[in-house]
Amino acid sequence: MQIRETSIKGLVELTPRVFRDDRGFFFESYNEGVFKELGLPTNFVQDNQSFSVKGVVRGLHFQNAPFAQGKLVRVISGRVLDIAVDIRPESPTFGKHEVFELRSDTNNMAYIPEGFAHGFVALEDSVFSYKCTNVYNKESESGLLWNDPELGIYWGVADPIVSEKDVILPTLKELFGEIRK
Repeated sequence: MQIRETSIKGLVELTPRVFRDDRGFFFESYNEGVFKELGLPTNFVQDNQSFSVKGVVRGLHFQNAPFAQGKLVRVISGRVLDIAVDIRPESPTFGKHEVFELRSDTNNMAYIPEGFAHGFVALEDSVFSYKCTNVYNKESESGLLWNDPELGIYWGVADPIVSEKDVILPTLKELFGEIRK
C-alpha cells in the first residue's frame, strides 16, 4: 500500500496494490498489520455505506468528543471529490481543507482523523464506503455549512443536490470564532 502525506498533519491518501488478470481484480482495502506499520489507527468499530447520484453533496459532517470519529473512506463504484476540513482549534492548519478525488478505478482511499469535518460530492453515481473508529452518536453529531465562503472549497459541480439538514449548518466562524489563516 502506498501512502501520500498531505499538507495537513494526520490526513493521508492511500493507494492499495491491485492484482489484475482476465477475471478481474483483487486488493486489500484494509490490513491491520499494514496500518500499524504506517502509523494509522487499526480499531475500526463501524462500517457505513451510502449511494449518491451524480451531483449530491454530503457534508460537511463530524461528531464531537467523546464520539469523534476517524474515517477510512473509499469509493466502491463511481467517483467523488472527498473533502476534509481541519477543525482542530490548536492545529496550525485549522480551517484549511484538502480535496481527494476518490475513484473506483484506482481504489484509492483517504484516512481522515478525528478533528476533521468531512464531506463529498458525487461526480457520477457512486457507492461510498467508510470505516469509522467510533460509533455513530446522534447527540454528538455536528457539521459545517458545505459552501462556507471563508473555507473556499471548490466542489466541482454547478447545481449540487444538498439535503435540507446540510444547507442550514453553521459556518466555521459561527462554530469556532475567527478563522486563522
